[in-house]
Amino acid sequence: MQVTTIGYWGAYPEVNEATSCYLVQENDTNILLDCGSGALAKLQNHISLEDLDAVFISHTHTDHMADIYSLEYAMLIQTQLGNRTRPLDIYIYAEDIASLSFEYPGIVSVHQLQLTDHIFVGDLHVTFSENKHEIPCCAMKVTNPQGSSLVYSADTGYCDAIIEFSQSADLLIIECSFYEAQYRKIKGHLNTTDVSTIITKSKARKVVITHLPHFGQIRKLAEEIEALSQKNVQTAHEHLTITI
Repeated sequence: MQVTTIGYWGAYPEVNEATSCYLVQENDTNILLDCGSGALAKLQNHISLEDLDAVFISHTHTDHMADIYSLEYAMLIQTQLGNRTRPLDIYIYAEDIASLSFEYPGIVSVHQLQLTDHIFVGDLHVTFSENKHEIPCCAMKVTNPQGSSLVYSADTGYCDAIIEFSQSADLLIIECSFYEAQYRKIKGHLNTTDVSTIITKSKARKVVITHLPHFGQIRKLAEEIEALSQKNVQTAHEHLTITI
């Protein structure tokens, strides 16, 4: 299973970059975890949009789904050109997906995610866990037929659920929105102290921090986590590809 970072900023993209979006591939299966601002332009460096099998949206904050409507138009055009013959499945964790602004039900099939869902897309199996955030938001686990697992935290404050969900994950992509100085000052997101505790307790084998802040020195995020946890972490960047 191969995981590629498409976008990794929180809130808004820096120049020529993108917010949350991760491409997961196994054999001929291609899925996206979130589809943030700027993601579609970056994604096409790795695959053709018509080759997508499914998109999973963790929650409806726009830095995690801003490009989903542009993706719908891309699917419409690719269908009209004859490059795609099936609707794109889009799974969204939200209280009311009927209020979302999708226009072409024959082009995209929009599904409301439930935490109890077990969704199989090609060779990949996706499951979910509730997060601690301002609006409904879920973490996602992707498992391949060999049992290798990726956990993507999406947005969350510190909670036991993400620790349990990430137990012994081969790869944990975890948000790190704040520094140690913000410990216990911000709700609904993680700081470096929180992340160090989560990765220590979960025993995740490889850790990538993402959803990065627009202030401070980004390199210090990993430095603070490593000092607190004595574990190695990577900082997400465009085109970062990990095979597990």
